[in-house]
Amino acid sequence: MPKSVKIGDRWVGEGYPVLIIGEIGINHNGNLHIAKRLVDVAFMAGCDAVKFQKRTPEKSVPPEYQNVMRDTPWGIISYLEYRRMVEFGFQEYEEINRYCQEKGILWFASTWDEDSVDFIEQFSPPCYKIASASLTDTVLLDKIKSTRRPVILSTGMSTLDEIGAAVDRLGTERLLIAHSTSTYPCPPEELNLRMILTLREKFGVPVGYSGHEVGLQTTYAAVTLGACFVERHITLDRAMWGSDQAASVEPGGMIRLVRDIRVIERALGDGQKKVYDSELKAREKLRRK
Repeated sequence: MPKSVKIGDRWVGEGYPVLIIGEIGINHNGNLHIAKRLVDVAFMAGCDAVKFQKRTPEKSVPPEYQNVMRDTPWGIISYLEYRRMVEFGFQEYEEINRYCQEKGILWFASTWDEDSVDFIEQFSPPCYKIASASLTDTVLLDKIKSTRRPVILSTGMSTLDEIGAAVDRLGTERLLIAHSTSTYPCPPEELNLRMILTLREKFGVPVGYSGHEVGLQTTYAAVTLGACFVERHITLDRAMWGSDQAASVEPGGMIRLVRDIRVIERALGDGQKKVYDSELKAREKLRRK
């Protein structure tokens, strides 16, 4: 049985309730008010945590893309400038930290460079997320490992050998792995949910699911396959501007997702056959003597 890892006050692993994460990411579009409304959505739906993304744009945007022009809500600006516009600084994250503590919901971030790790460390996060794009960034992996906090490793756009190398580098003591496919939105035939079973068997750590599909059905399937945490992007409106909005879940959908995952957890049971008290009357009445 894969071991469990404690994130904040929650154990995550087989035998524990699914940790449900609402990924805010950059769906706030650099607006603190929208970010807080998204925290409200996650809290109202019953999510256990929310996740943001933190970058130092000058370090995380490759030089060949920095001056590429992009049409944005702020006009036609360079990709580097766009990345600056959607980043929060200390004051915004201080308010996010305060607001999440007030709500009683965990928050953490995927950090895309070493400076961003130092930045988020100021808030003593319960864990870190390594984005799929960063799985082969050995310098970043070493930096995050040095914090000695739990780590969720996302595996989209990666080969099994690349995943194995990252696991070897990070170690398994505080590691969780997220199965993912880095297509936004992702068609069902590319979700490959049985990889949840493959990763759990191969690495022996808690394995969850980070989904970018449209709809909720396949996230439910991930839970039935044993995902011990799930992460879905959340948005106020899928028609909002932003690259992740179309693959995100709106408030009503997030409420249904959390509600139905909790029902599925109860329905899965423990795999031990038993006769329930509620069956006894029918058993007595219908069985031939």
